[in-house]
Amino acid sequence: MKKVLIALDYDTTAQKVAEAGFSLAKSMKAQVILLHIIADPAYYSSLEYSPITGFAGYMDMSNNQLDSLDGLIKASLQYLDKTKHHLGDKEIQTLVKEGDFASTILTTAKELHADMIVMGSHSRNWLENIVMGSVTEKVLHSTKIPLLIIPVKNQ
Repeated sequence: MKKVLIALDYDTTAQKVAEAGFSLAKSMKAQVILLHIIADPAYYSSLEYSPITGFAGYMDMSNNQLDSLDGLIKASLQYLDKTKHHLGDKEIQTLVKEGDFASTILTTAKELHADMIVMGSHSRNWLENIVMGSVTEKVLHSTKIPLLIIPVKNQ
């Protein structure tokens, strides 16, 4: 294993996923790539969801940053840079892409020749997965690259 792609959303559980993926990659002496995907810019402005929270206290974003795609990309890169700093490895590569979560993870993994994908799976019951679909499930069923799924629950 030479490259590990860690897909991070903007949920508060992202820290757990980043730390677990980073620990595994370092044990294999693999390069780490942190990926954040912007699928729906409108979702970031939702009043019920705090955008790009990942590491509590690390982000202090104004709503102006969230008004445009360029602002979202800049905020996402800032979030990934803070994650990189938290993990303590300057060699970590960061990447922000726009698109559908599952297909963008799969495409990016192929483009980068990743040897493993690491991502979290939010604890939802089977009925929610049938109705809403699951990004992790889509990636699992569509990839030939090994996938490490970190189970996470919102606190």
